[in-house]
Amino acid sequence: MASRAGQRQRGGRAAVAERVAGGLARLEPDPDRPQGWTLTLDGAPQSAVDLADPTHLGFAYQRRIGHAADVAVAPAPGRPLRAVHLGGGALSLPRYVAATRPRSTQQVVEVDRELTAFVRRALPWDAGQRIRVRGADARAGLAKVPDGWADLVVTDVFDGARTPAHLGTVEFLADVRRALAPDGLYAVNVTDGPPLAHLRAQIATVLAVFPEVCVTADPAVLRGRRFGNAVLLAAARPLPVAELTRRAAADPHPARLEHGRALADFTGGARPVTDATARPSPPPPPGTFA
Repeated sequence: MASRAGQRQRGGRAAVAERVAGGLARLEPDPDRPQGWTLTLDGAPQSAVDLADPTHLGFAYQRRIGHAADVAVAPAPGRPLRAVHLGGGALSLPRYVAATRPRSTQQVVEVDRELTAFVRRALPWDAGQRIRVRGADARAGLAKVPDGWADLVVTDVFDGARTPAHLGTVEFLADVRRALAPDGLYAVNVTDGPPLAHLRAQIATVLAVFPEVCVTADPAVLRGRRFGNAVLLAAARPLPVAELTRRAAADPHPARLEHGRALADFTGGARPVTDATARPSPPPPPGTFA
């Protein structure tokens, strides 16, 4: 069972911290949003949630995944989705989908049951939102999803500040494609920094499984100037590249989108990753989350 580690006041609200399986989980109140909270795990930001407005996504990479959820199963905005979220955190994206696409059915796979219990107590979600959280390894949880069931699969899993090796391989992605409906969409959060060897290899891996792939990220990240997040989107059908480009450019933190030949060239000849060659994502540089 998670144990209470401490509280700290900010803006009249108390920050809450508990020891969970993955380390020290802390919920910090957002000083600019009366019901906003940021979840960190051992100091690394994991989720941002506004209980009063679940459509607010506080992290830029989450908004880029939110764009994917918005355009999934086009041309029917607002249509309910069947979504699988690998990695739960504070359930920012499941809450977003529940608010923007009512009556959606969502499965969340989160290996840290103590973290889920902590979030459920501190930031409860509506039981009527049809969000089911399963305590399991992401890959094992995905294996239980029926063939062709999901309109959207999201991978946003971190062990501390690194993505586990087994969630970035050709074999894993083959199972993602199996679980997706023919017009389904896959979104994955990838972190990397100079020289971007991990990101290039992850793009090559996704391209080995899906015919349509794009990446959105801060231009400085794609130029290899700093460590950060990149969101890869993939599908077995054409992606709405023009709409995704527009949304990325209009974001408060504008992003660049790469697709097609430019994306293939960006990989620089990187080889797809397999279960036999997989490594975790690189750790962030010291001071990244200071």
